[in-house]
Amino acid sequence: MRQLKLKDLGKLKYFLGIEVSQSKKGIVLSQHKYALEILEDTGYLSAKPVNSPMEQNLSLNKDNGEFISDPTSYRSLVGRLIYLTITRPDLVYVVHLLSQHMDKPRHPHLEAAQRVLQYVKYTLGQGIFFSATSSLQLNAFCDADWARCPDTRRSTTGYYCIFLGNSLISWKTKKQNTVS
Repeated sequence: MRQLKLKDLGKLKYFLGIEVSQSKKGIVLSQHKYALEILEDTGYLSAKPVNSPMEQNLSLNKDNGEFISDPTSYRSLVGRLIYLTITRPDLVYVVHLLSQHMDKPRHPHLEAAQRVLQYVKYTLGQGIFFSATSSLQLNAFCDADWARCPDTRRSTTGYYCIFLGNSLISWKTKKQNTVS
C-alpha cells in the first residue's frame, strides 16, 4: 500500500486572493491586496475616498443616461467587485444593484461603480473577523427595501445576515420573485 507524504506549510496566510491573519483573539479574512489591485488597474488609487458605497436614495434603472461605449470594462469591474464581496458584506447590496445592469450598462451605472471604488479606497483595511471566544448562539437578521427597483417594482431583500455569536458567517442580497 502506497502512503502519501504530507508537508506542513504552517498557518494559512493566503488562499485564493484572501488574506488570513490568525491570533489568539480570532481570525481575520480580508482582500486588501486584491482591493489595491482593483484600484490600481482602474486608476482609482489616488481618487478621493468617500465614506459610503452608494449615494443615499440612489435609483438605478435601465433607461436613464447614455450607454457606455465599452460595456466590457463595466462588466469586468462589477465581476471583480462581486469577488471582493467574499470578505466585504458592506458592498453586497450595491454590487447586487450594479450587477443587474450588466447587459446594457449606462453612465449612471458606471458612476455608481466608480463611487464603490472610492469607498473601497476609504475602507481598504476592512474584512471579516471570526472571534475565538464567540458564543455558539445563532442569530439572523433581515431587511428589505419596499418596491425599490424602478424597472420591476420588486423589493430587494438586503443584508440577510447570519451570525454565530459575534461573527458574521453568511450574508446575501436578493431581488424578491414577486411584486410586494
